[in-house]
Amino acid sequence: MVSCKGISFILFLFAGSYFGSIFMLGPILPLMIIKLSWYRWISSRFVAMWLTLPVALLETMFGVKVVITGDGFVPGERSIIIMNHRTRVDWLFLWSYLMRYSYLRLEKICLKYSVKGWAMQAAAFIFVHRKWKDDKSHFEDMIDYFCDIHEPIQLLIFPEGTDLTENNKALSNDFAEKNGLQKYEYVLHPRTTGFTFVVDRLRKGKNLDAIHDITVAYPYSITQTEKDFLLGHFPKEIHFHVRRYPVDTLPTAKEDLQLWCHKRWEEKEEMLRSFYQGEKNFRFTGQSTAPPCKSELRVSVVKLLSILYWTVFLFAVCLLICLYSPVWWYFIVSNVFFVLQGKIFGGLEIIELRCHRFLHKYPHLNSRKNE
Repeated sequence: MVSCKGISFILFLFAGSYFGSIFMLGPILPLMIIKLSWYRWISSRFVAMWLTLPVALLETMFGVKVVITGDGFVPGERSIIIMNHRTRVDWLFLWSYLMRYSYLRLEKICLKYSVKGWAMQAAAFIFVHRKWKDDKSHFEDMIDYFCDIHEPIQLLIFPEGTDLTENNKALSNDFAEKNGLQKYEYVLHPRTTGFTFVVDRLRKGKNLDAIHDITVAYPYSITQTEKDFLLGHFPKEIHFHVRRYPVDTLPTAKEDLQLWCHKRWEEKEEMLRSFYQGEKNFRFTGQSTAPPCKSELRVSVVKLLSILYWTVFLFAVCLLICLYSPVWWYFIVSNVFFVLQGKIFGGLEIIELRCHRFLHKYPHLNSRKNE
């Protein structure tokens, strides 16, 4: 049975993303053809403002506790984040960690194409069909674009490719049996083709400082899908254990990098086995190599301001739409534009890529605009 708490959470997030896309991101879209670097700078920060909202709701209103152990991020560093995919919504929970240890404006996520939204397009997330033949060229284009514009990113990828369910675990264990590998209970065997490609591409583009290997666990309750939110099922605690590997410590050969990734998943299986069969915490006796970017007081202030801002923003835009016909017509035209651009071009991130290629091909046009 659906719950009022779950419905309010989903509606608040959807309304913030929907109206934020139209009234915050929409007006800056012309910057793509005027000054692309300005567009990327502003849009990343607007999207980061929305990313604080799920964190604020989960922790402030629904009492979700976040426990973090292990290494930290060096503030502003460029990295690949690899994480076990326990649930379909792990990427959303990770924002609680990144708000404390990094900057949300740096995060990019590799997600499946079916969840592609307008705000995610504006954030230049990388959307895949989970078929390497179809995804490779898009991966290459997006990563090269970030390298070309010297955009520092922290790219979250899930090497397992899908979340941990009984069916997916059975498929993973069938693969393990056919290939003489260990069967896993708490993780799936990782797919390393995309991982090694991304590492190699970012390393060649001089846009990679480290890999952050994150293990996530839910000791008391698990929110497996978005449907669980509607039912009011929120995790009581989320545990993140982080290990940071500087880029100069990684293998350079593709085969060695694949083995390195598989080794990390062997470690995750053992860590998670100890976690769930033991005291439900990651036994970490060392100290973080980097402190959080923000104090808990600052995080609390950001969360409260986020809820306040988005509440006032949503009320204000609804009021303006109802009272002023120019705002109403802008709202209608913007909806039509966002729908059509997706059908014609494939998404805002594709338009952004094409603008970059055009300006790269005709750099004198961009220089004239800056005069």
